[in-house]
Amino acid sequence: MNRIALGAILALVLTGVGLFWWQGRAEVERGAPPPLPLDSLEIGKEFELPQADVADLIGPAPPEATELTREERRFFRYDRNRDLRISRDEMLSSRTDAFRKLDVDGNNLLTFEEWAVATVDRFEGADTDGNDWLTPTEFATTRPKPRKTPACRC
Repeated sequence: MNRIALGAILALVLTGVGLFWWQGRAEVERGAPPPLPLDSLEIGKEFELPQADVADLIGPAPPEATELTREERRFFRYDRNRDLRISRDEMLSSRTDAFRKLDVDGNNLLTFEEWAVATVDRFEGADTDGNDWLTPTEFATTRPKPRKTPACRC
């Protein structure tokens, strides 16, 4: 019984608040200033748009885009700050899609440790000079192996 009474009181309160809000909004709209008549605006003097003669102007030449190789595009996907070096953080941050492939213990759960160990091992294997940076040639060694195309089924 208490729930019914409380629900009825709450419904009445919400209805009252809604009515007061609706009436208050109508008052604001009624008190808004009317638009200015078109005769009072001096369109020819105050609101004239500036004009310029652009026939003789020549803009700067657009930059020329160089065609990147497939390996360069792959390198720049990892090199977020474009300093031509891939830090360990840059390499780790873009490897999230490989989580499903790195389940070492086969429990269908990939822990961060499993993923980080595999990625760090791959990074350290590619970092031949041991300076914690991957140059473009070092990074090229991390390229995934191309998929073998199935033989023609004729």
